[in-house]
Amino acid sequence: MNDKTLFEPYPLGALTLSNKVVMAPLTRNRAANGFVPSELAATYYAQRASAGLLISEASQISRQGQGYQDTPGIYTQAQIEGWRKVTDAVHANGGRIFLQLWHVGRVSHVDLQENGASPVAPSALRAATKVFVNNGFADASEPRALGIDELPGIINDFRQAAANAIAAGFDGVELHGANGYLLDQFLRDSANVRTDAYGGSIENRARLLLEIAAAVIAEVGAERTGIRLSPVSPANGVSSSAPQAQFDYVVDQLDALGVVYLHVVEGATGGPRDVAPFDFGSLRQRFGNTYIANNGYDLPLATSTLNEDRADLIAFGRPFIANPDLVERFKTCAALSAFDPSTLYGGGAAGYTDYPALAVPTHS
Repeated sequence: MNDKTLFEPYPLGALTLSNKVVMAPLTRNRAANGFVPSELAATYYAQRASAGLLISEASQISRQGQGYQDTPGIYTQAQIEGWRKVTDAVHANGGRIFLQLWHVGRVSHVDLQENGASPVAPSALRAATKVFVNNGFADASEPRALGIDELPGIINDFRQAAANAIAAGFDGVELHGANGYLLDQFLRDSANVRTDAYGGSIENRARLLLEIAAAVIAEVGAERTGIRLSPVSPANGVSSSAPQAQFDYVVDQLDALGVVYLHVVEGATGGPRDVAPFDFGSLRQRFGNTYIANNGYDLPLATSTLNEDRADLIAFGRPFIANPDLVERFKTCAALSAFDPSTLYGGGAAGYTDYPALAVPTHS
């Protein structure tokens, strides 16, 4: 039996979502010159607007925050205007969309940084990962440690990016605190060996993320501020010695700040859900607002998770690539199309906006 709970409306802050399906952020590397969303992006997101909530591809808050070629930004007027075309198209199709705010930290390359500068990080420790640059994959560059005097500027970049997102017509923003990027690097003791107020203890390592969350909330409101976390994901070479204690603390503080949702990658990003022991139910119980579960969900798992009250919303990533009408396919238990891996990163319409929706039956 196909349980319909996934397809019921859901209140998120001041918004009413049409269903409990969330489109997770998906990097596609198709921004135009000036890191502006391409003309095709408006079509791509509008095609998927039947999701209750769309979360945009990660968008850098500054040139320093970029880690892969052809990813969009949200720090120039041209970028704001490019994103406005996207939000207008999504809203015209009845959708809701948040912008994911991104600083990659050490997951970058000198060829992507202004004047060939070193990427920045909590500590001068190279990320054991590759980045997409110069039309191929290359090892991340050696980073430099951020000075404590530089952190207020990064906080302000996030704040301004959130303001820019609202100016571009987004319904809200998601702070990217996951997958081994800058905010996650500060959280994880494998990447953060600082000895100042932003390193050492669990509380100190969470400080930057929480200060950024507070600044963004002050700018655009808690009901328009969500956050993504990945407590045990080894993405981009990070790990924690005590992830449960770390993320229980972080979620307690985020709950006190009133962020509208917690978007949690359960397990290894794009990989096993059981990569390491972790009680995700603890985060769910500690957080009073909306909990979005992500990673490896299909329709049966999504339905059982909702029925057992282990999440409020379910985020799907890769299934949305080749199935713009994923919600309708779930409703009708239709087969899902497979995506073409060769077109995931970069390129044009092929493998981006040309995946067909289900044919609508005609009646004579």
